[in-house]
Amino acid sequence: MPKILITGALGQIGSELVSALCERYGHQNVIATDIRSGSESVAPEDCSFEILNVNDASRLAELVSRHQVTTIYHLAAILSAMAEARPQDAWNINMNGLYNVLEVARQYHCAVFIPSSIGAFGASTPPDLTPQDTIQRPNTIYGVTKVAGELLCDYYFKRFGVDTRGVRYPGIISYKTPPGGGTTDYAVHIFYAAIKQKHYTCFLKPDTFLDMMYMPDAIRAAIDLMEADPACLKHRNAFNVTAMSVDPEMLAAEIRKHIPDFRMDYTIDPVRQSIADSWPNHIDDSAARVEWDWRPEYDLVTMTVDMLKQLLLKLQNAKC
Repeated sequence: MPKILITGALGQIGSELVSALCERYGHQNVIATDIRSGSESVAPEDCSFEILNVNDASRLAELVSRHQVTTIYHLAAILSAMAEARPQDAWNINMNGLYNVLEVARQYHCAVFIPSSIGAFGASTPPDLTPQDTIQRPNTIYGVTKVAGELLCDYYFKRFGVDTRGVRYPGIISYKTPPGGGTTDYAVHIFYAAIKQKHYTCFLKPDTFLDMMYMPDAIRAAIDLMEADPACLKHRNAFNVTAMSVDPEMLAAEIRKHIPDFRMDYTIDPVRQSIADSWPNHIDDSAARVEWDWRPEYDLVTMTVDMLKQLLLKLQNAKC
């Protein structure tokens, strides 16, 4: 049974991954960490929680040693739009934090899951059915850190034998935890606005296609990859994964099937639009499907039904 430590455990993905890992491996085998704590903590009550700044290598090593950690899910990062506003912080957290995790993993023989992103691609990448192996020349600091991180993880596997694995996540849609400064955030905000105001002002152009994934699939992808037979993994790191390719108009039309008077208009954010324009319209995830049997369970229709149902319950409970 693995002993698991999660960095960035209070973030959008981490908050739900903690619960899934506790359910699968037992609360006593999961240690959630984040740079902050308090009432916003979403770790289960009987799951260990520790304060951790991933740039504090000695603190990270102490936690891994004390808890006898065998697997690290490294989620602490600054996301795309926020990274453009804070490029120095993005490099410091996204790269130096990853280096610390890989070094500790090397010293204590841990496996490591590291999420990359479609942000690792750039304007010169083929935009349709973007291959697993292709040119990567991103024009954002977030994308630069993701490409460098992919290469660093490959290096630690080939040079030191660290069991590094990861996926390139598309936009993640979730009702539990608010997004944290990503370019695809509109795909979460639109659901809140549809229920609360029946109106949303989108910051991306109506025909901006981006890959998306519902959170249950994102969580399952991480766990399935870490449980996959290593002998079957040709790529190991940065697997393309996706569930759907949508633009804002498609998402709004699907919501209107349930909320007919929902309206959407546009005020374009040039920063996030330029980032989105440099990303693929739709990626090819056949390598993940072949090497570890990746299959998404949610498409646009089933995701929208569940997202509206769960978010409505959440908002109603918040009023009680």
